[in-house]
Amino acid sequence: MLVNMKEMLEKAKKEKYGVSFFNAVNMEMAKAIIGTAEELKAPVIVGTAEVLLPAMELKHVADYLIPMAREASVPVAVHYDHGLTFERCMEALRLGFTSIMYDCSTLGYEENLKKVEEMVRICHGMNVTVEGELGHVGDNAGSGKLENPSDYYTDPEMAVDFVKRTGIDALAVAVGNAHGDYAFPPKLDFDRIDLISKRTGIPLVLHGGSGLSDSDFETAVKLGISKINIFTDIDKAGKRGIERGLEAGARTMMELMPYETEEMKKVVEEKMRLFGSIGKA
Repeated sequence: MLVNMKEMLEKAKKEKYGVSFFNAVNMEMAKAIIGTAEELKAPVIVGTAEVLLPAMELKHVADYLIPMAREASVPVAVHYDHGLTFERCMEALRLGFTSIMYDCSTLGYEENLKKVEEMVRICHGMNVTVEGELGHVGDNAGSGKLENPSDYYTDPEMAVDFVKRTGIDALAVAVGNAHGDYAFPPKLDFDRIDLISKRTGIPLVLHGGSGLSDSDFETAVKLGISKINIFTDIDKAGKRGIERGLEAGARTMMELMPYETEEMKKVVEEKMRLFGSIGKA
């Protein structure tokens, strides 16, 4: 069933488990994610991000994800992640996405707040949830890499003000996490997660989940992380599946697809089990 994130994440926060968000830039990914969620009776969030649109345009993602979510036997939210432009967020709304992350985290505090507040006003009028980001989650490599990541960590006092004034439904936090592959094991600031969760009272979101240890995830969820974003792990799993299919003698894309889907389903199940969302639908 197609839902927004509000009740899904509020339940997760109350019962101290995490809901997985997976980007699904093709049908094989979507089938692996939603199919596994149905098998495990777990709520799930699927979608795409603005930086991934070169791989699959937004309207095409909506064409397959939204009908699949509607037909699913478990709650599925369709989320537009890291929306960087107002225009693209509005396009996602028109296409039927049920959740929007408007990422203005690289802007000054007041500008971030003002833009996200406006997005909340628009989205809530359409029964769509909004995720904001305070602090900034950088990348592990490339142009998004931060020189001193701790300079961009989420400030707990500012988070209280931000949540109150914007009315967001979930807050993405910067606590030592980063997007992409980790060159070295990250050190999450668990005290900061705990404080922000207690002070704001809303579900928190951990971006850059691929590559964190099991104990990192378990502790973060216990302290208030209710949504965990995963892409690199499932993306790599798809590649492994194709390689395994080639080794097994598959000669066509049709023959490769089952291998690709099977490997991605393993990752989805692993994360759902780790985050404690199995049986929570």
